[in-house]
Amino acid sequence: MGQFLEFIANHWMLASLWVVLVLALVLYQQARAGKALSPHQVTLLVNRSNAAVLDVRDKKDFDRGHIVDAVNIPLAKLSERLPELEKKKESPLIVVCEMGQHSGAAVKTLQVAGFTQVSRLSGGLAEWRAQSLPLVT
Repeated sequence: MGQFLEFIANHWMLASLWVVLVLALVLYQQARAGKALSPHQVTLLVNRSNAAVLDVRDKKDFDRGHIVDAVNIPLAKLSERLPELEKKKESPLIVVCEMGQHSGAAVKTLQVAGFTQVSRLSGGLAEWRAQSLPLVT
């Protein structure tokens, strides 16, 4: 630990640049991925605001278990199947994937298409399962 602090003291510009780059990467990822909601927040939004859930996993993964009343449109086909979601354009829409990695790209696609209230499930269905929340098979 002493050597680490000595390195930072001797190379403060390099250490500062590293901190700035990490901060920029984190901010970029957050801006790209849209607003992230916890499973609890998703449950409240669905129950109180009648939010729709969009599952962007493949059909076989969707069939193994999904959130109640979720609509399945695989990420690869999202752009061509946007008209199916047209009536949900002004209402809250929550995007779900397996681990929370692909939902950010779907959120961006939906925002470009004019969807105003789009969020993503933080941690994806893996986090949903970890909190023992119900899934439909």
